[in-house]
Amino acid sequence: MRYGEKKIGKAKLEIWDNPHPERDYDISITFPEFTCLCPRSGYPDFATIRINYVPDKKIVELKALKLYLNSFRDIHISHEESTNKIYAELQKALKPRFIEVIGDFNPRGNVKTVIRINSGDTLLNSKKT
Repeated sequence: MRYGEKKIGKAKLEIWDNPHPERDYDISITFPEFTCLCPRSGYPDFATIRINYVPDKKIVELKALKLYLNSFRDIHISHEESTNKIYAELQKALKPRFIEVIGDFNPRGNVKTVIRINSGDTLLNSKKT
């Protein structure tokens, strides 16, 4: 097993203290090389995962997040389940003021899927209108 595979195999989210919990600010993270396996066919699925959040007391460490997202590459999981799992684990660990996770999956069989989950109305939603 190569060192990268070992790191991915031990991947878990690492949470840090927010250096500025007194103010609202947006954190946007894009992970353009997300992969997982189709639970039906076993073929790989490819996506861009976008995470947008307004932290409260905690933030996510980026290298740990990268390894965590890479850990999905050998899992047979649907687009909906993978996006919801990422959302749920970040929501639980960070308890942010707002969070949105978007799974923008590449077309397969001429079908494109975008899964969007967010924690509801707050700062980021009010900016969209």
